[in-house]
Amino acid sequence: MTTTAPVTAAIEHSRYAIEARGVHKSFGTLEVLKGVDLTVRPGEVTAILGPSGSGKSTLLRTLNHLEKVDSGVVRVDGELVGYRLRGRRLHELKPREILRQRSQIGFVFQNFNLFPHLTVLENVVEAPLSAQKRNRAEVEREARELLERVGVGDKAHDYPRRLSGGQQQRVAIARALALRPKVILFDEPTSALDPELVGEVLEVIRQLARDGATLVIVTHEVGFAREVADSVVFMDGGLVVEQGSPAAVFDNPVHERTKTFLSHVL
Repeated sequence: MTTTAPVTAAIEHSRYAIEARGVHKSFGTLEVLKGVDLTVRPGEVTAILGPSGSGKSTLLRTLNHLEKVDSGVVRVDGELVGYRLRGRRLHELKPREILRQRSQIGFVFQNFNLFPHLTVLENVVEAPLSAQKRNRAEVEREARELLERVGVGDKAHDYPRRLSGGQQQRVAIARALALRPKVILFDEPTSALDPELVGEVLEVIRQLARDGATLVIVTHEVGFAREVADSVVFMDGGLVVEQGSPAAVFDNPVHERTKTFLSHVL
């Protein structure tokens, strides 16, 4: 992958918690991302909205190299994700280096992705121990504190199958926090939940926002995005169509595609 001079300049002078420049991604002949730019400042909450198939989840997965970009660059906290720049060419990192980077980027999946054969506590401590090689006693102490923080401290020795969907997702958030991540990415964190369980997960994310965490949330919860986000991104057709404050995007959208989408969800 060869970079251009403007992209190289962006690589060298990033001041954002997250920065994506010119990100393209295709699956076979299907072009899903068509040159996406996204910036997120430290401590900022960014909500990404858009119709199904617009590229939201794919973009999120490129931010921690779960999906390799075809072209463009991604940086988290000033560090290139997935690649090293040599001259004007990007070279993919070795798996061990990619794992190290991912351990600094929390990711909460829509379907929880807890290990069914591990207890709640074991799920939370696994990555800090294996990926970050931290002290077990310290990690377990922090894990118990995190489980209390998200309201499932009494479930530490239960297996995921014994938990409700809302409880499993709160464990998944604790697992992400256990890595002490620089940013946390949420991929539609409430879409797999029964409606009555959505509120308990959103409240945990609200508290993270109040605590100043850097969050990127792909969501269909428009009211939640309006309430919590500092910046709202609307995607369609593999592009960022509109980005601005919640008031700007929800109350005074500029693009017709944004207006049409919001007319169906507000």
